[in-house]
Amino acid sequence: MTPSQPTFVAEQYGPRAQDYLSSEVHRSGADLDQLEAELQGRHDAHLLDLGCGGGHVSYRAAPLVAEVIACDLTESMLATVQATAAERGLGNIAIQRAPAERLPFADARFDVVVTRFTTHHWQDRDAGLREARRVLKPGGRAIFIDVVAPQDALLDSWLQTLELLRDMSHVRNYRTAEWVAALACAGFAIDGLTPRRLPLRFDDWVARTRTSGEHIAAIRSLQAHAPEEVRRHF
Repeated sequence: MTPSQPTFVAEQYGPRAQDYLSSEVHRSGADLDQLEAELQGRHDAHLLDLGCGGGHVSYRAAPLVAEVIACDLTESMLATVQATAAERGLGNIAIQRAPAERLPFADARFDVVVTRFTTHHWQDRDAGLREARRVLKPGGRAIFIDVVAPQDALLDSWLQTLELLRDMSHVRNYRTAEWVAALACAGFAIDGLTPRRLPLRFDDWVARTRTSGEHIAAIRSLQAHAPEEVRRHF
């Protein structure tokens, strides 16, 4: 039997929990600094870290809010978050295993919902966004952080190909226009977009996902023969 996308994602990421805990790209960044600034003065807030991975949103948020629920599909990721939270004395972090598309939480459960570098793995983006909206309180705050695809079709295709070769659980990096439309359809009112460049070290990038040598060679070949407009953009 062929595994479903959620099962496939969990199997792909099961052995990688420590890699994502120690990943420089995931444990730091201006996006986390901005998140921390957004949470200032919200000491009574209940926050959902949706698709928590190694837990870096949870660790930043926990000292600033009343409660953090770290939610993910992958048991080893959740075990890592639980152990790391205990080591750091962050007693207000709890874990929950669930797919984004089917959250086991009551309506309007959270004051803040955050997703970071996870939406591109969701089997059904729109269902996940609807669930995020459902569990968010009226007037609550949602923060979505992810890689976006360029509007240009050539650049978009190039990015998706590299991403899939690197990580076979990749579904899609959405264009900004696609994000805006999907968020509006899910019932979110958008009050800000913050574009950033994301520098990556190639060796770390492929090691983190344990990309096969065959696929690394394919990525290198594509990079070596990329058209000038692709090289210039990326």
